[in-house]
This record gives sequence, structure tokens and C-alpha cells, in this order.
Amino acid sequence: MCQPAPQDYDEILEVWEASVRHTHHFLTEEHIQFYKPLVRNHYLPAVELYIIRDAGRKIVAFMGLSDELIEMLFVNPGEQGKGYGKRLLEYATRKKQLDKVDVNEQNEKALSFYLHMGFQIIGRDATDGMGKPYPILHLQLKEATVEKSKSKG
Repeated sequence: MCQPAPQDYDEILEVWEASVRHTHHFLTEEHIQFYKPLVRNHYLPAVELYIIRDAGRKIVAFMGLSDELIEMLFVNPGEQGKGYGKRLLEYATRKKQLDKVDVNEQNEKALSFYLHMGFQIIGRDATDGMGKPYPILHLQLKEATVEKSKSKG
């Protein structure tokens, strides 16, 4: 795991788009194209990014962190189930002491992942940050899980 350079953003965006197409079935093509330049030009530069590369140096997963929140975590669909998401999430919770994440309510795969990793739903917004009708769930790591993570890290 490492931090990317700005020249990696296009490859990161490819992972984002592949993952979104695989898990965000509720988004239309129009919405994906709407968000794509926002992710590339505004969201990626605004967060502390971490990437995981495979043996061939291809980016297979990434996450973006703010001071208070795991802002984004995406894994290439062909690489899901290999522990990359777990590795990124554990870095965020153990090393960065972050315990909150927001998830699209309709993204059942991500919601299931976070619940499995010890998060619980603490709130809900009816729309996303752009006012679009995609409810956002606010999750927080359970206290017992936080203590366990701190003792391991």
C-alpha cells in the first residue's frame, strides 16, 4: 500500500468506474458520466489517497480519507474478495483512527462489507451530497471493534 502521485489519478478513476458499474446498479449512465469528472478533478485531489497495486504494478484498489471520515474505498471488481478492501479499511481504522464511513444505501455489497467489518448504521440522509435521490447511510465502527483494533495496531 502506498500513496499515489497525481499521474496515477486516471488509473484510479478506471478502478472507480469499474467498481461503480459493478456495484452501483442504481446509477444511470448519465449519472456515472456526471460524477466521473467530479471524482477525477475534485474528489481525488481533496482526500488523502492510498492505493494497492498487484504484482504487475496495476492499481487494484484505493481509498480516500479526510480528517474525520473514510471518504471512499473502491476495489476493482475482478480483485474483490482478495482482502484488498479489508487491508485498506484496517489501515484507516487502526493507523489513522478513523471510525466513520458513508455508503450508498443501494450498494448492498459495500454495506454488507462494512457491517461485517464491525460498523453499524448511525444515520441516514435521503439524498447524496449532490442532492440526487440516492440515500446515504452513515456508519460508525462499534466501540468494541475500535478497542480491539487499537490493541492490535
